[in-house]
Amino acid sequence: MTLADTLGLPFFDEHHRRFANDLVRWADAVLRDLPHGDADVDAACRARVAALGAAGFLRPCVPAAHGGLHPHLDVRTLCIAREVLASRDGLADFAFAMQGLGTGAITLFGAEEMRRRYLPPVRDGKTIAAFALSEPDAGSDVAASAATAVADGPDHVRIDGVKTWISNGGIADHYVVFARTGEAPGARGLSAFIVDSGTPGLTIDERIAIIAPHPLATLRFSGCRVPLTNRLGGPGDGFKVAMATLDIFRATVGAAALGFARRALQESITRAATRRLFGAPLGDLQMTQAAIADSATEVDAAALLVYRAAWRKDSGATRVTREAAMAKMFATEAAQRVIDRAVQLHGGLGVTKGVKVEELYREIRALRIYEGATEVQKIVIARDALKNH
Repeated sequence: MTLADTLGLPFFDEHHRRFANDLVRWADAVLRDLPHGDADVDAACRARVAALGAAGFLRPCVPAAHGGLHPHLDVRTLCIAREVLASRDGLADFAFAMQGLGTGAITLFGAEEMRRRYLPPVRDGKTIAAFALSEPDAGSDVAASAATAVADGPDHVRIDGVKTWISNGGIADHYVVFARTGEAPGARGLSAFIVDSGTPGLTIDERIAIIAPHPLATLRFSGCRVPLTNRLGGPGDGFKVAMATLDIFRATVGAAALGFARRALQESITRAATRRLFGAPLGDLQMTQAAIADSATEVDAAALLVYRAAWRKDSGATRVTREAAMAKMFATEAAQRVIDRAVQLHGGLGVTKGVKVEELYREIRALRIYEGATEVQKIVIARDALKNH
């Protein structure tokens, strides 16, 4: 089942198909000419944000009231965008995803003045957004967050603490930051704030290099003074803000994995048809056929789970935590297997720098961890199943 076949399913409307077709044409014409991330990942990411914004393809990241495509964030469109971009350029997918994740909380919980200020420049690719939730000792367990935001006069808070593994860290123009305000123990004592990158007291502790080049950093907040008008939601609403945002964007991680897997399957089929072994095409071997059959089945299953979660959210479900967790878990794990098979079918070429399947192998690994590791998704799914027993 190709992307076009998937879009023929009843999950989609005609505007989704038009968007996909337009993005495919643009991506195939433009992305190959953008600078590669290995030389200067910051410049490469900025170039992709600017190009996506100029072409209008960041509009799905904001609501129609602020120049977006739909009245509300349309998860199917977000997933289509990530699948298409990931299948062609992992850094372009990253750039798109972070524009959405870094403003999703503002769309959902921000006051109208905040939305007017922050959303249009993100939509146009003129500013870069980030989502600062993880800490050295609080990744999957958000309730363990230790960064604090304490009152500093009647109209401000002072934020202190460290955030790490922050995508777009060091290049973002604003961060959505989660800090402990102490209304209650654990998760109920967190609040969310927008912190502009130039705010005194916000520094970059470390830039983090990973196997697939993306802008990533550790941030330090030292007496960072932020107006209360930059709070998203009410005091103590931070966990709700984070979970509602992730409820939308977690399925899109599965869509990115689907894009990587679909490209790996395509590369595997081409390799099987063109590589000759023992006087016949590699694809004539039953072991090769089994690998391709397994991969094709896992790609289709991942597509169904991803777009089911997206469709349910777009159809008005308040929460799709279980569906999004299933989509994210299965699609990322399946993509790892599909890509591994593709590398194996390519032999020595598969681990050669610059070959597409080698790039995909590096790109997929992080998706099994961020926005909730696979093991955390299993806990989410199991708890939901058990509570209905």
